[in-house]
Amino acid sequence: MTDDFAAVLVINAGSSSLKYQLVQPVSGIVRGSGLIERIGGPVSELRHTGPGGTTRSESRIPDATAAFAAMVDGFAAHGPDLAKQPPIAVGHRVVHGGTRFSAATLVDAGVRTEIEQLVPLAPLHQPANLAGIDAAAALFPDLPQVAVFDTAFHGTIPPAAHTYAVPQQWREEYAVRRYGFHGTSHRWASGRAAALLGRADARMVVLHLGNGASACAVDSGRSVETSMGLTPLEGLVMGSRSGDIDPAIAGHLARVAGLSAEQIDTALNQQSGLRGLVGDNDFRELQDRVDAGDPVAQLAFDVVVHRLVKYVGAYAATLGRLDAVVFTGGIGENSAALRTAVVEKLALFGAVLDPTRDAGRGERIVSSPTSRLTVLVVPTDEERQIAMECVQL
Repeated sequence: MTDDFAAVLVINAGSSSLKYQLVQPVSGIVRGSGLIERIGGPVSELRHTGPGGTTRSESRIPDATAAFAAMVDGFAAHGPDLAKQPPIAVGHRVVHGGTRFSAATLVDAGVRTEIEQLVPLAPLHQPANLAGIDAAAALFPDLPQVAVFDTAFHGTIPPAAHTYAVPQQWREEYAVRRYGFHGTSHRWASGRAAALLGRADARMVVLHLGNGASACAVDSGRSVETSMGLTPLEGLVMGSRSGDIDPAIAGHLARVAGLSAEQIDTALNQQSGLRGLVGDNDFRELQDRVDAGDPVAQLAFDVVVHRLVKYVGAYAATLGRLDAVVFTGGIGENSAALRTAVVEKLALFGAVLDPTRDAGRGERIVSSPTSRLTVLVVPTDEERQIAMECVQL
């Protein structure tokens, strides 16, 4: 790309929301962004940020097509006007690429069909992603539509790591294996960490910590292991997801509590994690309760830290050498207390946090110069990563 000012319209279409950003991938400058929530409800809300500031409006937006029209109207009213300054491409976050898509892909009729065939692997997210692609293609018929998959970065995980020890029919007929998610964030954070370290061959563990959370072992820029599996439920403790549990718990609850598979699935995805431990999935609320001496909150905090440390240790053994640990995602970037608790338990690796560095802002090394293990904070920028992959394609 020769024009540093060319921008990509990045789309994250959910079942009832539309998040968008017009970003220049070379400079990282965001020219406009917004979020539409409660699509399909009685009243939808649009918040748009442009050159003139942030505006908010409410109206009824029944579906994805109407949401995209509202987005274009927001750009026209508050800038920049997409009709006068069109993007060079539209980049779509798509949750699941299965084994078929391991890189950003130009969407045509055939690719769209293949993405639709992956709906059984992500039934809550994939249909919304497809609706976003269709609406964008109708609005911008002359622009390339590019799908960037959450699973793509983990396409390099070796068979020994992505294969589950389950019946062959499950693996071959029903595509049961580890796929991993948050790939766009892990790709961005590991790339920025390697640049800060000045080492393309760095072996690191990236911890994406938000309402959803995952760990990823990265060797020389390649994902070699990750904590999420067939679905985003496996792995770390999350806002409302349990993470790792004994699989036999499902059968146990079916027998003793009469719960159906759907009820168990809903509970593990929506009523567990921090919500199951303390009744709230907001980590800031949890931290306030810990600071106030709440023993229930302290136990939940300790559970989160224990799971993180366990994964870092396991991935260090998988990598054979651990050069860095990277914190990213909303909680990873903003919770100094969590970083401190985790790093203190990584003393085995010679990890020492520098409180002054850790109190800073932005991407930075937060470990002490005397630390044998480098600890970094890298704010994630999935939109810019998607935009970069669009122009590289």
